[in-house]
Amino acid sequence: MSIPLEGFLGRCKINLMSYLPLIIAGIVGVGLGVYFGRRSAPARIKEGQKGENLEKTRRMFENQERVANNDVEKLLGVSDATATRYLEELEKQGFIRQVGKTGKYVYYERANGSSG
Repeated sequence: MSIPLEGFLGRCKINLMSYLPLIIAGIVGVGLGVYFGRRSAPARIKEGQKGENLEKTRRMFENQERVANNDVEKLLGVSDATATRYLEELEKQGFIRQVGKTGKYVYYERANGSSG
């Protein structure tokens, strides 16, 4: 027995307009979930990575008297700006001090009295 298509559609009285708010709410919910899911996960990963990188940078000063920004860049595989932030953080903690103001002659050394 076959049901003509027109007859089938005529029997299914689905009003799509009544489902429109649910469809929109679902799309918005999925979009927000993706947005906030991607946004918060890398922040946690970066925070852990930062701690590891600061520790690696700190250990460099156990083996070398002078460390330049480029040394940190190469060791960690980070940008110039990121290496500078790590060195500034260690300087702020009082572990190292900067020698020189700007340019290629700037380097860092352990601060007097700092212990690893």
